[in-house]
Amino acid sequence: MEKESFESETVAHIMNEHFVNVKVDREERPDVDRVYMSFVQVTSGGGGWPMSVFLTPDLKPIAGGTYFPPEDNYGRPGFKTVLFKVAKQWKEDRQKVNQTGTKIVDVLKKTTIFFDVGMADISNKVPSSKECSMLCFQQLAGNYESMYGGFGLAPKFPQPSNLDFLLHLAATSGSNSVEGREAAAIVEHTLWMMQRGGIHDHVAQGFARYSTDEKWHVPHFEKMLYDQGQLAVTYSNAYLYFEDELFAETVHDILTYVSRDLSHPEGGFYSAEDADSYPVEGASEKKEGAFCVWTHDEISQLLSAPLAAKPQTILADLFCHHYHVKKGGNVDPDQDPHNELTNQNVLIVKYSEQETADKFGITVEEVRLALAEARKVLFEARLKRPRPHLDNKIITAWNGLMISGYAHAANALNNEDYKKRAIRAAEFIKKYLYDREEKKLLRSCYTDKDGSIVQISSPINGFLDDYAFLIRGLIDLYQATWDGVWLEWAHELQSTQDALFWDNGSAAYFSAPNTLYSQLLFRLKDDQDGAEPSGNSVSVDNLLRLAAILDSADFSRKAAAIVSLYRSRLTSAPAALPYMTQALATLGDSLTQVIITGSRDNADTQRLLAAVHSRYLAGGIVILADGDTSSVIYRHSQVIRRMKPINDKATAYVCRKRTCSLPVTTAEQLTALLAEDQYN
Repeated sequence: MEKESFESETVAHIMNEHFVNVKVDREERPDVDRVYMSFVQVTSGGGGWPMSVFLTPDLKPIAGGTYFPPEDNYGRPGFKTVLFKVAKQWKEDRQKVNQTGTKIVDVLKKTTIFFDVGMADISNKVPSSKECSMLCFQQLAGNYESMYGGFGLAPKFPQPSNLDFLLHLAATSGSNSVEGREAAAIVEHTLWMMQRGGIHDHVAQGFARYSTDEKWHVPHFEKMLYDQGQLAVTYSNAYLYFEDELFAETVHDILTYVSRDLSHPEGGFYSAEDADSYPVEGASEKKEGAFCVWTHDEISQLLSAPLAAKPQTILADLFCHHYHVKKGGNVDPDQDPHNELTNQNVLIVKYSEQETADKFGITVEEVRLALAEARKVLFEARLKRPRPHLDNKIITAWNGLMISGYAHAANALNNEDYKKRAIRAAEFIKKYLYDREEKKLLRSCYTDKDGSIVQISSPINGFLDDYAFLIRGLIDLYQATWDGVWLEWAHELQSTQDALFWDNGSAAYFSAPNTLYSQLLFRLKDDQDGAEPSGNSVSVDNLLRLAAILDSADFSRKAAAIVSLYRSRLTSAPAALPYMTQALATLGDSLTQVIITGSRDNADTQRLLAAVHSRYLAGGIVILADGDTSSVIYRHSQVIRRMKPINDKATAYVCRKRTCSLPVTTAEQLTALLAEDQYN
């Protein structure tokens, strides 16, 4: 539509003559997007982007939709027809149009759940965590596509929240649970197939936004920061649970891409890379995937060297076999409606390394070395192509997700560099996206042409997601560094979030702060974990973790109030809120606390911490009681103040339902304790 209509001089003339045109970046103003997307969904039965909505001067919607062809076609009116029709109605019967807008807003307030003056039933009790978890599992398993993994048919999205819930269920259900084994199998198979698929960039690392087909083969080539951050967490946890080195390699792969291509020199993370790029320098039109795809001839020329392990075999032959490269291209024409991928190949792992080794009569290790060499050659060749546009806007919420990704990877893979990278990102946000006096976050900042960080004239205040995702990232960063400064900041931000977003008349958090209320028809509360988890889902988890660390009854009550408000959704369609369902399971089962007493730099303390980090601790939090009485932990938690080392040795306590195990002082004892079913 951008090419067909928004770049058309004729369309521009009509728009400029009859309308005041405002383009909204939904990443900058998700609150505006959500309000008017609700309108489009209610009136048309579906939603999506690009979204065009026609408003009265007082912001009431009167018409809207997603894709409009330039001319009447496909059984729908063309964009020019729509423009003329709305302009005519406004000119000839403005009063009626205004009345229509008022009626539409009234309907939205009745049909859109969790808006600013509704859903005040806080008398609901917390739903059963076990029943909601089982129903969520059944709904996800029923939508599971067993051949290639993932959920539903094309298009397929990674949906980390689904996988995180299932992995949590597998880890907490016990080894004899049929549901637990099936949940684990779904996660393992899906992560395997995504890693092997074309949605994974096998040459330049990272994951694309989604696959246009059910096989994860042909992606929409856009790469989003929020996917990389969430998938780094999911693959890190899966590595700990399954002990599969492929998952560890995938984590390294994701973070290699982010560190190289989505990182500002001072530590912040850029938002995305476009799907489209110019096929060659000087080309007049961009094509989707041009930066990523290959012809058979290109690969044959670039990989013409013989295999080191078997000189009579050309490297290209092995590579084309393993990655399903064909002379006429490997993209189904049905997945290429604009003929941009004709004769092109999207790399997808067709065979296992063992199968490729058997095919060419060499060892698996020799296959790995050959494929690594080939990928390096192709990566260097790709660098000579015109790059896709980099969206170097830096969004607080997505940076929070990425901090979590690096922090989890640092723990799971025992990688000091990832820990340092997460710290640099947190320091960047504190420098550029945080008002220390007001203790408030900003939504975004921008990269100038010289690489310096700049801000727009009227900076955008942070939204719920910015607070919730960053707080989660800071708690994760504390778990990786044991530096209380990050926990102190998380606690401070939680207080600000409560002041700006909490619905005192009902419960839960609005998506937009009260400071932006006057700019909106109404404030909404998200009710779905989609490409990103909802702010309320993440907040339940944050509140439970902070409550466990800081011994806060208020945080526990808030978490319970949120899930009570979402009771109807959680008891009927929990698969829409898998992240909240996972947090509800933690609330119902209580969050396991592993408290380790001792100096952070003490070798015995480090061994105990390493023992915890070596396993996937579902529904658990690790707390370091290092004796610093000025820390936020000691100031708030009576439980922590009572915990002491035994005989001056670093000591671990495992506490559940406010009942603690006998203290242990060795990593072996702690590992055994955590392996018991009641703490697993």
